[in-house]
Amino acid sequence: MTLTELRYIVAVARERHFGRAANSCFVSQPTLSVAVKKLEDELGVTLFERAAGEVTLTPIGERVVEQAQRVLEEVQVVKQLAEQGKDPLAGALRLGIIYTISPYLLPHLIPHLREAAPQMQILLEENYTGRLAEMLKQGEIDVAILAEPFHEPGIATQPVYDEPFVVATPKGHHWEKEKAIDASMLAEENVLLLSPGNCFRDHVLQTCPDLNRESLPTGSLQRTLQGSSLTTIRHMVAGGIGVTVLPATSVTAADESLLSIRPFSEPVPTRRVVLAWRRNFPRLAAVEAVRNAMLASDLPEVTFLGAQDTVAVAA
Repeated sequence: MTLTELRYIVAVARERHFGRAANSCFVSQPTLSVAVKKLEDELGVTLFERAAGEVTLTPIGERVVEQAQRVLEEVQVVKQLAEQGKDPLAGALRLGIIYTISPYLLPHLIPHLREAAPQMQILLEENYTGRLAEMLKQGEIDVAILAEPFHEPGIATQPVYDEPFVVATPKGHHWEKEKAIDASMLAEENVLLLSPGNCFRDHVLQTCPDLNRESLPTGSLQRTLQGSSLTTIRHMVAGGIGVTVLPATSVTAADESLLSIRPFSEPVPTRRVVLAWRRNFPRLAAVEAVRNAMLASDLPEVTFLGAQDTVAVAA
């Protein structure tokens, strides 16, 4: 049994496909298939049920893959412990960040991080919360910047800041006369949402649950119009298609020339942005450096949290 074989079975379990698993491991499919079969023969059990175009785990396969994942995580810890013995702020740090935070935080965060830890190379991964959670658990990234709610076994989190939401409408919209928008008013309009899988979409639906009504008529813009990014949604709103909700940090001077931006009335909906890392991740000084860089980023409109706390306490 080798670590390589364990990586292969974890990849097959994740991808549910031998070809895609081979691609993710940068080997040929025959190489991966032979290695998996060799491990099954050595263990004397069948880990995967193979069918045309589909691979599923057997009950014993689920348990073996779960344990294999733990082994791989511990191997990664051994490597990180060695790096920490040299310098916790040296070497690469794999930082994950969700799409609706990265364009607005990173231009502020990266310069502060480079100044604080010039020897630490930052490898960035933008993705959805669900995918970043899996990458974090599997050791593919070290730290993630996400929005609550976020609860995963074995993962420590620490709140960094609260960010309010604002309403964006086309220029000339009748809401321009309103000083603030009540969340319930959103149900009266065609609200443009991010596509499913994006946590900010869920935040907007929590702000106004009526937008998620099953009773919406067929063809409703609320049901059919979605954007793949906040940038796309901005352009759709500017074109007069509807209104939307934006995180406050995403609003720029250029937006205000194309859109009408209005605050929410109390209670203002917000999202809480957190740092997340594996509890056994040894480079807490690196996590602390990311957190300090976030606190120094001087983001507009946000409320920073627990500036005196340390990552070591949160872990």
